[in-house]
Amino acid sequence: MLAIFGFFKIIVLMRLIILILLAPISFIQGQYIFTPDFDVKCTTVKSQDRTGTCWSFATTSFLESELIRLGKGELDLSEMYIVRNIYIQKAVNYVLRQGKANFSQGSLAHDQLQAMENYGLIPDIYYFGNKLNDKHDHNEMEKALKGFLDGVIANNSPSPKWLPAFKAILDVYLGEVPDSFEYNRKSYTPESFAEELGLNQQAFIGITSFNHHPYNTSFILEIPDNFSNGSYYNVTLDDLLQITYDALESGFTISWDGDVSEKTFNARKGLAVLPAEADGGEAMESPVQEAKVDAAFRQTAFNNYSTTDDHLMHIVGTARDQHGNRYFKVKNSWGEISDYKGFLYMSEAYFKAKTISIYLNKDAVAPNYLVNR
Repeated sequence: MLAIFGFFKIIVLMRLIILILLAPISFIQGQYIFTPDFDVKCTTVKSQDRTGTCWSFATTSFLESELIRLGKGELDLSEMYIVRNIYIQKAVNYVLRQGKANFSQGSLAHDQLQAMENYGLIPDIYYFGNKLNDKHDHNEMEKALKGFLDGVIANNSPSPKWLPAFKAILDVYLGEVPDSFEYNRKSYTPESFAEELGLNQQAFIGITSFNHHPYNTSFILEIPDNFSNGSYYNVTLDDLLQITYDALESGFTISWDGDVSEKTFNARKGLAVLPAEADGGEAMESPVQEAKVDAAFRQTAFNNYSTTDDHLMHIVGTARDQHGNRYFKVKNSWGEISDYKGFLYMSEAYFKAKTISIYLNKDAVAPNYLVNR
């Protein structure tokens, strides 16, 4: 009897061990498990803090990845140097248009690239863009700048003094730009530093997909932050998706502009998905069936403002969940939040529905996608 009792104790113990071992597996099966397909080298995650300068953080990160790809090393470029120069460009545009133009913190990837071309680049260590060396916060500064400009316009006769005065406000909040600096024991100006790095605005292209303009043509994208009237090449939705995949698989990255207002965009959970069911609560916990997105779906959302130009981020890779569904790995600029330390995974459905545009190196785009360029 004792032997039989001991045998049953062993059986019960073995079952308990099996249950303990299987419990984590059952738990994991209910979560997102991402397996990388392609990971392109990028720099560390930063935070834009309390500013609307995601466009500069995303596109600066994109340029840093370009430099890594070109064998120029891993650099930390100043986002706020570019931001400062775009504030100045926006101010001139705002005054010349007598206040009938957009003046805000937002801009787009092509603004970053033309600012690089016109004003150069500078390492972040030489222009952090915050005199207190604290978290970035442009709310008061933006109000001060716009109030000043509105006062200049209201005077009905702007004098030559307004622009130097505007730059002085930027100096107070962001700091003065150094005339020169040393990098790797060599002296540079921002212009000569950019020239040394070899990045060229003409090497990049903006691509979008909307059917209110003909495909395979370029048009000025009608979004508020496009103050400089940048043009984008229009392709089909399938082509937009494939261009993005092809670029990443070839070692290129993408500056992404799109909508992040959906409840199922959650940076803290590291997810951007578009479930077929309207509520989508379960989609934040484990993969669910996602919406079917076509050109008509996408265009309707753009026309009725449910897809707007909210945020720019940096796409740096692709991955699959445990069911084989594909996602883009995206570097955000809200600090190292979530289990993914500031990165998130964006589903195909979300990308197709909520992408406003992408910016990438022309060499990453096969000629057959750009038939009329």
